[in-house]
Amino acid sequence: MKIGILETGLLNERLVGKYDPYPVMFASLLNRAKRDLQYQTFSVIQGEMPASVHDCEGWLITGSRFGVYENLSWMVVLQDFIRALNHASVPLVGICFGHQIIAQALGGEVVKSDRGWAVGLHSYKIDAVQKWMDGDPEQVGIYAFHQDQVVEKPPAARPFFSSEFCPYAGLSYGDSIITIQAHPEFGEEYETALLEMYSGNIVPEEVATKALADMQATGRKADTQVLADWIATFFIRL
Repeated sequence: MKIGILETGLLNERLVGKYDPYPVMFASLLNRAKRDLQYQTFSVIQGEMPASVHDCEGWLITGSRFGVYENLSWMVVLQDFIRALNHASVPLVGICFGHQIIAQALGGEVVKSDRGWAVGLHSYKIDAVQKWMDGDPEQVGIYAFHQDQVVEKPPAARPFFSSEFCPYAGLSYGDSIITIQAHPEFGEEYETALLEMYSGNIVPEEVATKALADMQATGRKADTQVLADWIATFFIRL
């Protein structure tokens, strides 16, 4: 099965060469599930769009430093593509910015949240077990790095993850679209690098410091393998 990765964000230049670009992070994540998946990247942020929703058998939209409400030209084109995927019931996964732009494209609202930044390792309650989830889970831990949030979900969206900080942390749209606000593709090292780099300039220093301290104190890790298996299963089942 070929997954088209729609790249909507680029690494900060200070991190280039130290960490994989986002499409490679996602390929590495999904490869943990040991399924027969291949990948093709389309750099949407740089104007590269697929010719058809059927160019790949499934699609994934990455995170980005941009806000969906900026409505840049490439975002407008991407939203048209999202609506076409939805109409054709082609499997689609959205992560962080991907989660947000799918919501906006399908009738929801995204804003810069007055709750501030969600960073570090967050726990999300599973409100509705999905077909692609193995076992009987109650919550998952995922690294977060966002200030924007979906505050009004589209009519067709059904929440499956939530937290006190982020009520719409995971949304499903029928059987063909799932979206997650946090970053299952991030590892602890990359999350730490972001917190250290942005502390005191983009992310308030006290927020970043607390997130780093909590990660070190608890020793808890993200449920990366669980999320890899779930997302791969979502693609394969369809």
